[in-house]
Amino acid sequence: MAKIDDLKAKTDDQLADELSSLKKEQYNLRFQAATGQLEKPARVREVRRSIAQIKTLQNQRAAEAAKAE
Repeated sequence: MAKIDDLKAKTDDQLADELSSLKKEQYNLRFQAATGQLEKPARVREVRRSIAQIKTLQNQRAAEAAKAE
């Protein structure tokens, strides 16, 4: 699970790439869970929370940019 300080240090493009890769991983984990092949069930929760952290950070940055204008 990514630390929030590490995420804050990343650029918007890096966050978008990270979000994309986490969504792909989430899809694969859901597929593994449905077929009974999931080895680490806790990873589903970690990925979901990381996605939420990235989206929250992106929304905060967008709100700050809108406020600055």
